[in-house]
Amino acid sequence: MNLKIKNALVSVSDKENLIPLIKILKQFNVNIISSGGTYKALKKLGYDCIELSRYTGFKEMLDGRVKTLHPKIHAGILHDRQSKTHKNEMSKQKFPSIDLIVVNFYPFQKMVRKTKKPKDIIENIDIGGPTMVRAAAKNFKNVAIITNKNDYPILIRELKSNKGGTSLKFREIMSSKAFGLTAYYDSMIANWFNKKLKIQFPERKTIFGRKLKSLRYGENPHQESSIYVSDYDDKKLGFMQIHGKDLSYNNYNDMYASLDILETIKGKAGTVITKHANPCGISEHKNPIDSFKNAYASDPVSAFGGVIACNYKINKKIALEINKNFLEVILGKGFDNDSLNILKKKKNLRIIDISKYKSKGNSSLRIFNKSFIIQNKDNIIFDKKKIKCVTKLKPNSKELAEIKFAFNVCKYVKSNAIVLSKDFSTIGIGAGQPNRLDSCKIAVQKAKKFQPRKIKNSIAASDAFFPFTDGIQSLIKAGVKIIVQPGGSIRDKEVINVANKAKVKMLFTGIRHFNH
Repeated sequence: MNLKIKNALVSVSDKENLIPLIKILKQFNVNIISSGGTYKALKKLGYDCIELSRYTGFKEMLDGRVKTLHPKIHAGILHDRQSKTHKNEMSKQKFPSIDLIVVNFYPFQKMVRKTKKPKDIIENIDIGGPTMVRAAAKNFKNVAIITNKNDYPILIRELKSNKGGTSLKFREIMSSKAFGLTAYYDSMIANWFNKKLKIQFPERKTIFGRKLKSLRYGENPHQESSIYVSDYDDKKLGFMQIHGKDLSYNNYNDMYASLDILETIKGKAGTVITKHANPCGISEHKNPIDSFKNAYASDPVSAFGGVIACNYKINKKIALEINKNFLEVILGKGFDNDSLNILKKKKNLRIIDISKYKSKGNSSLRIFNKSFIIQNKDNIIFDKKKIKCVTKLKPNSKELAEIKFAFNVCKYVKSNAIVLSKDFSTIGIGAGQPNRLDSCKIAVQKAKKFQPRKIKNSIAASDAFFPFTDGIQSLIKAGVKIIVQPGGSIRDKEVINVANKAKVKMLFTGIRHFNH
């Protein structure tokens, strides 16, 4: 059912791209009602329109908090054109129909980015706008609702195709978009209050997100996927792609896994290589090139086609090393011109500048069929009150620093996880096995294959306790001299005895780091 537009209400905070829309409305002799700044802007541009207060006969009040909240407005939007009762009531009140609503909201999210003053933020919570939008969206059979300036060209085409009217299908699509916007807007506000009040797990949890782009496919070609931004600055991710083909779902997954680890490396050049969301090489070193080489040497086979994240600027020397290998994505805190000239020789290599990237939020979410679970991020490495050396031999301060490095890496490896480390670089990682012994064997196997000279006197980190002695026996046999683990097994005494007999140092952290 096509609907001719006779009256339109236009009230927008963002006045960009209005002129082409107003022109087409005037072309079809549509009466335009507007308020406040929109009215002034249209009058200044030379367009005749009715000021809202004059239309309702009621002046806005309470510093503009009450202006569109009037029966003449909402009856004009909400009445059912097919209902005789509604028609009679509208005729009795002499209320005209309003056939088109063009509204966008007070810039709440912009204000949140701009200031921390609650008063200013609260004043930018729109009431009248969302109320009109919800009313028009509910009554899409009779009213067209436009909430996004990007939809103005679509509306213009619709009006031209329908000689000043809109189709039912168009109105229903716009209605869906409108309810999506009000839900999004309210979710932002609810989340702001929760953050302000430090309520991490509210009774009703809302998640807001704006679609940034569609991705080629999901984890596999038969799966569809898109990426959304859940932030008050919802038009960017905080990093910039300089070169290469579009990022895939798997690229994003590996990138964020890499960035989480990279953020924990402070004061030194850090390199993280990730594949299938599992780290396969991590190193921190005073020299960036050594950091890169050490990380890659940890497991060059797994690094093939992986994602590399660096907390330093990429120069020519490092770029030459990168280009020796096949990689999907390189993330760096800036790239000099020489490095870009080298890296861009590989047309598909995604080059990402993370100079301005900052991690936000302190929770992780996992969605299931009809539910989702949320938890705090695992931000703790050691608790000084809980950590203790349980063997006769004690680590020195330098060893403690690397123990911390190894245990930190371990919490980002899929469980069950074992990490072997030497000189602040991983040399073997055993990930994702149903039992800890197999993870130990894999970590040792990789170290022997790629770093055989470094496995002697290395450090082993475990994300959870050893339920039996077999795991640590395999590590000790390989040459490990320090083991860090949470402790807490009923066989802790047996494990400690094995370590003491082998003159191996062992620390209990009291903190488990499962990552499923």
